[in-house]
Amino acid sequence: MSNYKPIGGKLLTKPFIVMMALAGIAGILLLQRFLFGLGAVTNLSDGYPWGLWIVYDVLTGTTIACGGYAMALLVYVLNKGKYHPLVRAALMTSMFGYTLAGISIFIDVGRYWQIYNILLPKYVNLNSIMFEVAFCVTTYILVLWMEFTPVFLEKWATPKAKAKMEKIIFIFIAFGVLLPTMHQSSLGTLMVIAGDKLAALWQTGWLPITFLLSALVIGFGMVIFESYYSSVAFKRPLETHLLSKMSKFIGGVLVLYIIFRYGDLIWRGALKDAFAGDVNGWMFIIETILFIIPLIILFKEKLRNNAQYLFWAGVSMVLAGAILRFNTYLVGFSPGPGWHYFPSVSEILITLGIISAEIMAYLVFVKKLPVLPVIEHN
Repeated sequence: MSNYKPIGGKLLTKPFIVMMALAGIAGILLLQRFLFGLGAVTNLSDGYPWGLWIVYDVLTGTTIACGGYAMALLVYVLNKGKYHPLVRAALMTSMFGYTLAGISIFIDVGRYWQIYNILLPKYVNLNSIMFEVAFCVTTYILVLWMEFTPVFLEKWATPKAKAKMEKIIFIFIAFGVLLPTMHQSSLGTLMVIAGDKLAALWQTGWLPITFLLSALVIGFGMVIFESYYSSVAFKRPLETHLLSKMSKFIGGVLVLYIIFRYGDLIWRGALKDAFAGDVNGWMFIIETILFIIPLIILFKEKLRNNAQYLFWAGVSMVLAGAILRFNTYLVGFSPGPGWHYFPSVSEILITLGIISAEIMAYLVFVKKLPVLPVIEHN
């Protein structure tokens, strides 16, 4: 018998209808984008060829979707099977996040009708970081859907079909650990080649490792957020006992990140730039505070055993990692004199529409498919 089941309940609630409206507005604006080009709906330019869509929808979106990656490392690599009840929900949010990030690439690329070229051998540049990211993300989306297949089979197929899939699922789990390790670090490598155009607070040869470690931090933060949200929204028991135990591991990853990140700044003598009083300095300080808050909570037993404090630790980790990416790709990046960028209203509305679509998909799946664990009554 399965340890998971659909939670059921009404689908067309007021929040769901509001999100449908936001997704509909985004759809209308996307039609304008595809008919008249990027210039019709964005403030992108030659100086800033990527803006909000790449930095949030793709860069931050895939990192927020690293909950499945983080849980795969914890459960399958480190053999911590007691956290298995958290895996399906984390995997599902990863699947949605990466899938929508992949769709967002079509929105952001100017000649979207030629995007298939990345799959043609004659156009492949094996020395390109962007190719490696594109290939890994594309493959990882397929892997995530394959990892999630047992949920579909449990709902609609025979136990025999599900058993066959479970015999080969380890192959996809292995790729599910390898691929994010490759492309999340490479997302940091992309900005190493920006050279002096990126402020010293973020420009470092350690960007690949800091981006990878922060992806794990965000992934675990998202697992905490999703668990708390599903418990409160669907009136389920809080999973504090699992999250509190897991927080020790999360805290270790966070400490490792801080050692690399701030040790590098001190070594290069770049930490003084944080106190320059400019936008870069203030954004760096905000980023730092958001990384320190969960560190304090996770290493104080009384705080990490409290569901609300754990929730705010998760939110802080997600925001910290997101701001790190915004700082690296937008705030701290300067293409030269005369170039300025701030997202247009249309860019913001399309992003909100994509987020709404992801939340709607989450609600549909948890209400109709066996994603969340069965509540055990004593």
